[in-house]
Amino acid sequence: MFSTYNFTTASLNHPDHPIFHSHPLYYSDARSLIPLFSDPLLAVFAPLPAYWLVSLLFHLFDISNWTWLQKYRIHDSAEVASRNRATRRQVLFAVLFQQALQTALGYMWLSEAPERADHVAAMRTIARFLSFPSVFGVPSPIQSAAPRLAYLLYWWFIPATQLLVAMVVLDTWQYFLHRAMHINKFLFKHLHSVHHRLYVPYAFGALYNHPMEGFILDSLGAVLSEAIAHLSIRQAMLFFVLSTCKTVDDHCGYRLPFDPFQMLSGNTADYHDIHHQIIGIKSNFSQPWFIHWDVILGTRMTRQDIEERRPKLKAL
Repeated sequence: MFSTYNFTTASLNHPDHPIFHSHPLYYSDARSLIPLFSDPLLAVFAPLPAYWLVSLLFHLFDISNWTWLQKYRIHDSAEVASRNRATRRQVLFAVLFQQALQTALGYMWLSEAPERADHVAAMRTIARFLSFPSVFGVPSPIQSAAPRLAYLLYWWFIPATQLLVAMVVLDTWQYFLHRAMHINKFLFKHLHSVHHRLYVPYAFGALYNHPMEGFILDSLGAVLSEAIAHLSIRQAMLFFVLSTCKTVDDHCGYRLPFDPFQMLSGNTADYHDIHHQIIGIKSNFSQPWFIHWDVILGTRMTRQDIEERRPKLKAL
């Protein structure tokens, strides 16, 4: 089940339709996706393998020395070693600690799986609404298509909208807190400066943060997004995994034309890399999904902006 809107079963007089008893390909009627492992538990733990599998892929890229990859690197390997102020070992242990803390908090927050929704009743309610007569008593022109439209709304449009809302909420939460950590000297010095020890980001350093920053920015942001978007357990699972993969991708250090995240979003590894450079440290606060807040509030910086500013900086 994905959509979790609490439709009531009152006044469900719309004739039954076979499509109400069908399900999309992504749906599973199983009580849990993995036997003996509840969905709420899976939602808490699934981001861990997602983080390390994506990180491992990019780490293999880093050590492969494949010539065809060189043109996609944002920085060369020497820069990673010479300009970063934290070793890979330090980053590894800090990330593992961060993940252990976040997983423990998620486990404490864990709730039992909700009762199964009555999908048929929900679609009947939507269909009844769509086929409601006009104020002049004329039947709705979409009355005959109402069952199919109800199916599409319930199984596709509403869940997709919920996920989009969750992304926008997370982006909003992280943009303003992230920006505040750069404006406030105390917050930057004692919290956010840890992450900026990686002047040249790489994949498994994505969660290299101060633990308090990780709790405020990531953990609370995820809980808030889930609650406001009213995600189901399986929606939340998908959202947490995708957000984790996107965060790793944003720090991967590659401009990859075949990377699905970089194809679908302007908030790419190259975009975030600018923020990690001295010239862009007061720009590109948006993360992890979209860049609308940077655009609206004038904090967006592109590679072209950098090229235009460098001559002016040299002249000073």
